[in-house]
Amino acid sequence: MPEQRRRRRHVVIGAGAVGGVLAARLTQAGREVLLVARGEHGRLIAERGLRVRHPGGIDTVRIPVVAGPDDVSLRSTDVLLLTVKTQDAEGALRDWSWLPLSDVPGGVAADLPIVTFQNGLETESAALRRFRSVHGATIGIAASYLTAGEVVSPSRAPVEGAIWIGRYPRGHDEVTEAVVRDLTAAGFHAVVSDDVRAEKSAKLVANVSNGLDLLPGTDEDRSAARDLLRAEATEVLAAAGLPIGRLDASLTIESVEGHLPGRLSTWQSFARGASSEIDHLNGEIVLLGRRHGVATPVNERLQRLLGSEHTGPRDLSHLLPSLERTSRA
Repeated sequence: MPEQRRRRRHVVIGAGAVGGVLAARLTQAGREVLLVARGEHGRLIAERGLRVRHPGGIDTVRIPVVAGPDDVSLRSTDVLLLTVKTQDAEGALRDWSWLPLSDVPGGVAADLPIVTFQNGLETESAALRRFRSVHGATIGIAASYLTAGEVVSPSRAPVEGAIWIGRYPRGHDEVTEAVVRDLTAAGFHAVVSDDVRAEKSAKLVANVSNGLDLLPGTDEDRSAARDLLRAEATEVLAAAGLPIGRLDASLTIESVEGHLPGRLSTWQSFARGASSEIDHLNGEIVLLGRRHGVATPVNERLQRLLGSEHTGPRDLSHLLPSLERTSRA
């Protein structure tokens, strides 16, 4: 085993669907991993290992786990994988950036490379305020996290998910290539990207319809809303001069006993009573639209419906006025 690979440790900050599956598969591939998991979820992982439910059964993976940054002794060969939700990224960056390195006098965590797995376009810029080496990652994965101590990954092996990684704002380096090699060995379709903004933008166009999972209504209204949300996003990103790439990998999804498929990350957050990422998905499109003079009525309406506790009962009919106005325009 090459010395550099043997010494590199992946510190996975966040043990939800993405972080949990990444940590488990990297561990199973023989890479050194430290997982940061809070509360009951972290306690159960520490006691019995992380349960990964998948089409072939259940893997129980023993992973070193800590509750937070105060419990970590960082070293200069660590790579940080930030896998918390976008709305929690700023707090995590603040809490981790200035932790000392145990093997470099005066060194801090901000000297380490960090890989940002968040949806939306916000986290990489926030990370670059503190970290010298920021690598944006776009991930396509069918995993979910709803129950403490376990995650569900319904993708059929050997491809667990698809990941595009590049140095932010552009290019790549030896860290990018090393992380891609490790993720490939762990069963992911991992690709080096020289413009991570393109894949981030493409994922955002897809993600703006995530919130529709939370609104009951007809299939016809859902399809119309999805098309309009994505059309607004595409127009706004073009006006902002942001490239939109192609996410051209596909996954084979199979059933997992007791698992309801098709529930995306926004739905999962609401189901767990966690904070919502809606302000960084539809809200990102609204922000860019306001900056660049592009109307985004459907994204704005969905953001308001899901972002406020005071709107009362909600269904797809609450989007219909926006849909009708847009159709007549």
